[in-house]
Amino acid sequence: MHTPLCKHATGMPEEYAKVAYRRGLKGIIVTCHNPMKNGWSSNVRMNLDQLDEYVTIVEYARKTWSDKIDVRLGLESDYVPDIEPWLEELHQIAEFHHILGSVHPHLQYYKDLYFNGDILAFQRGYFEHLAMAAETKLFDTLSHPDLVKSVDPLEWNVGRIAEDICNCLDRVAAAGVAMELNTSGLHKSVPEMNPGRFMLEEMHKRNIPVVVGADAHHPFRVADDFEEALDMLSDIGYTKVSIFLNRERYDLEINSVRSSLRPT
Repeated sequence: MHTPLCKHATGMPEEYAKVAYRRGLKGIIVTCHNPMKNGWSSNVRMNLDQLDEYVTIVEYARKTWSDKIDVRLGLESDYVPDIEPWLEELHQIAEFHHILGSVHPHLQYYKDLYFNGDILAFQRGYFEHLAMAAETKLFDTLSHPDLVKSVDPLEWNVGRIAEDICNCLDRVAAAGVAMELNTSGLHKSVPEMNPGRFMLEEMHKRNIPVVVGADAHHPFRVADDFEEALDMLSDIGYTKVSIFLNRERYDLEINSVRSSLRPT
């Protein structure tokens, strides 16, 4: 979940905590968009000089809601090749509990770097970058891991890109990194979760841990469609979902998580 510092989200962390508590969650981790070097996509992320403010507002929510729900500090960091030194330094600035690694193929800086007019090559490059992100070991979880399908929905054909997806997942599994099931995809141009069922099934074959997230940019989106996500994971064969605290992974029984959720 995000904060107004990323310039495209609303609501302070304590507002997200309130909704999460109402929905029956035991904790939340705020993972707003990281500052990028060279000012890349500065219109959709916090600036470096706002990082202290970010830590402060999350800490305020943690203290305010400490008797009801556990609020922790995290970060969503963009990955592109050769950005590793920047992220290594950035991730040491604060005590982050969970760091998401993201490849955002719809952002202009990414398109400027990697899109040459060939959409299939662009899609393949995205999954290559996702695998590279896992192999850096800079991230706990890879977020919305088929987001590229929303760049040009008419050109998305999972069968055409299946080999690239599977090769990517082989490398992610070898790196020991978790992957997110992001429910916000249901509200995007390809109306299915990120990732879709085919990729989730391939993740399950490789025993890749799954973290469920709503990618909430507004408080009312907290825990959006979690019931549907957990049911799909169970149907595929998953019995557990993962969370991170102090950047250590913990597994929870899906049935227990499902039964603790309260309706909106």
